[in-house]
Amino acid sequence: MFEQIKKIVAENLNVEEENITPESSFKEDLKADSLDLFEMVMALEEEFDLEIPSEDLEQLETVKDVMTYIESHKE
Repeated sequence: MFEQIKKIVAENLNVEEENITPESSFKEDLKADSLDLFEMVMALEEEFDLEIPSEDLEQLETVKDVMTYIESHKE
């Protein structure tokens, strides 16, 4: 799953995959702004066939947060 997420993050945030770790912070390390995060979340929702409500987005600060979220919300 990390590889899938890393690919989506790299494509949406215009960063190199090798610069992405589970501990990478979207805003601090990967320099994502709100629009970047919105587009990334849409891609994640499509890839993993789930919906991420906007109130949950604030909790997703790192790549690991996203992995944990997806694992706990997959059907």
